[in-house]
Amino acid sequence: QVQLVESGGGLVQAGGSLRLSCAASGRTFSSYAMGWFRQAPGKEREFVASIPTSGRSTYYADSVKGRFTISRDNAKGTVDLQMNSLKPEGTAVYYCAARDSGWASFEVKRYAYWGQGTQVTVSS
Repeated sequence: QVQLVESGGGLVQAGGSLRLSCAASGRTFSSYAMGWFRQAPGKEREFVASIPTSGRSTYYADSVKGRFTISRDNAKGTVDLQMNSLKPEGTAVYYCAARDSGWASFEVKRYAYWGQGTQVTVSS
């Protein structure tokens, strides 16, 4: 089992940047594919980005492609999400998630472990 704790959320103006970080503890971090998801009020949780255990490839939702970057450090047990050119529609609670597999996925149901979430608010 793995425990996840997100940090780095906050209030930012449109066009600004934030860097989210997720720290993992418990079982070997390098055995988990990782993902970032977000949930806006009244909406379903949606995929943002994911990265397999190797870290050699990354996957993004079309809405964030070219603006967000996911990365992981297996030695430190962390996965980060660098968010640039933020838009007001990016306002949501952002969640870090771990999947007990080497393969990344965009599906919420594939991830068994979740952090508590961190609020990101983008003002216009």
